[in-house]
Amino acid sequence: MRVAVLVKQVPDSWAVKRLRADDVRLDRDACDRVLNDLDEYAIEQALVWQETLGAEVVLISMGPAVAEEALRRGLSMGADSAVLVSDSALAGVDVFGTAQVLAAAVRHVAPDVVLTGVASTDGATGVVPSMVAEMLGWPGLTRALSVELGDGRVIVSRESDYESVTLNAALPAVVSIADHINTPRFPNFKGIMAAKKKVVEVLTLADLGLAIESARAVAVGSDDVPTRVAGPKVVDTGGDSVSALVEFLDGRGLLSEVRS
Repeated sequence: MRVAVLVKQVPDSWAVKRLRADDVRLDRDACDRVLNDLDEYAIEQALVWQETLGAEVVLISMGPAVAEEALRRGLSMGADSAVLVSDSALAGVDVFGTAQVLAAAVRHVAPDVVLTGVASTDGATGVVPSMVAEMLGWPGLTRALSVELGDGRVIVSRESDYESVTLNAALPAVVSIADHINTPRFPNFKGIMAAKKKVVEVLTLADLGLAIESARAVAVGSDDVPTRVAGPKVVDTGGDSVSALVEFLDGRGLLSEVRS
């Protein structure tokens, strides 16, 4: 069995971020880059199958050459190999182009199942897993809180505020993993050293036979957030802490609906 895990290199969540002045895109060189922490839950699930089912785990990412660092992090956790799609034509690509590239890379790897995190911490759209599934023509099962494989099928449970749902689909399928499903392992020294020797296959758009269209949505400008100013202060000069507040609210018509 082969399991592909889609991962992304993102700016450190705790870093101060800014937009570039020339193209209004996130300045990814202004802070440290890390493996998207939400993807680590998907990697951990794949590694559980590696240990219990003998699965081969292949990481797939799209990004500049430096994104290999994030893949090495996943390889140090225990993944077997990785694929990086890197091409200058992908700069500024939107989620549609991203999903198209990742779907093509999945076809190249030919896995039995694809795992993803629920979202990336930079874009945070959460739509790429479903878009990849649609482009592949595979079932898409999202926000899994548990996932099992058996008899050529995948069984997923997910929860909302109102109910629990069990989903069952034939393989191959795409499954996004919620961040409550497990605790990702931390790479040890042996894993870090082993990751240096593992294969990262680098592909271009030409290798995948793709031509990406221009992004459908493009940022055209930005403004700084206005400085916050102090709001009005209600002063209770009569010693009655309620009447001054009631007078303030009533003067703005905020009590009329309550009175009716």
